[in-house]
Amino acid sequence: MPRMTAVPPPERKKKVLADVKDKMVNKQKRSKEMQKKAMDKRQEMVRRYYKYRKSIAGESAKLANQRKLAKTFGHYFVEPEPKVVFVVRIRGIVDMPPKERKILQLLRLNQIFNGVFIRLNSATSNMLRMVSPWITYGYPSLMTIRKLMYKRGYAKTQGQRKRLDNTIIEKGLGKHKIICMEDLIYQLYTAGPHFKEVNKFLWPFKLSSPKGGMSPYGKRKNFGEGGDYGNREIYINRFLHKLI
Repeated sequence: MPRMTAVPPPERKKKVLADVKDKMVNKQKRSKEMQKKAMDKRQEMVRRYYKYRKSIAGESAKLANQRKLAKTFGHYFVEPEPKVVFVVRIRGIVDMPPKERKILQLLRLNQIFNGVFIRLNSATSNMLRMVSPWITYGYPSLMTIRKLMYKRGYAKTQGQRKRLDNTIIEKGLGKHKIICMEDLIYQLYTAGPHFKEVNKFLWPFKLSSPKGGMSPYGKRKNFGEGGDYGNREIYINRFLHKLI
C-alpha cells in the first residue's frame, strides 16, 4: 500500500485559520481586560464606602466633641440645621385646594405613601408648611436612607422605572463621578453637590401602608398632638421602618 503524504492546506484555508486564531486571541485579551476593569471598579467601590464612612464618623465625632466642650464650660450648643428631609404623602385628594395639589405635584408626591428626598431651604420649607396636612416628614438617619435605597430604590431611565444597580447608576450618573449605590447614599445624606441630579435620577419611593396602621387620631391631627401629619423630626425613622 502506498504511503500517504500530508498535503499542505491551500492559501485560503491558511488565511481563514490565522483569522480564527487572531479572533480567539483578541477575545481572550478583551476578556482579561474586562475582568481587570471590573475588579478595579469593585475595589474603587469598596474604597469609596470606607472613605464615606470615615468622613461621616469624623463629622459625628466633631459634633460630639463640641457638645462635650459646651457642657464642660457651661455654654449652649446649637445643633446644626438639617439639610435633607424625607417626605411621605399620607392623604388623598379629598378636600384638597388647587394650590396645595399643585405643590404636591411639584414635589412628585402623586400617590398616597409615595416618598421623596427634599433639600431644605426657605422655598421648600414654605412648600412643606403649606401642604403639611397631607404629608409627614422628618430627618432620615444614614441607616434609614441605606435601607430605603437597597429595598425600595428605583431609577428613572428613559421614562421607565428600573431597579437600582451599579450598572444603571454608572450609566445615568457616571458623568458626575457617581458609580455605585454608596455614592448615591452619601449625596442624599450630606446634601452633596450632586444632590439635585441624584434626586432627579431616582423614581419616587413607593412605600407600603404602615404595619399596625396609623395613629389612633388618624390623619386629622398634627404629630405633636398625637396625630400623623407634619414634622416628625428624628421620629420619621421609626415611621419609615413600618413602611419599608
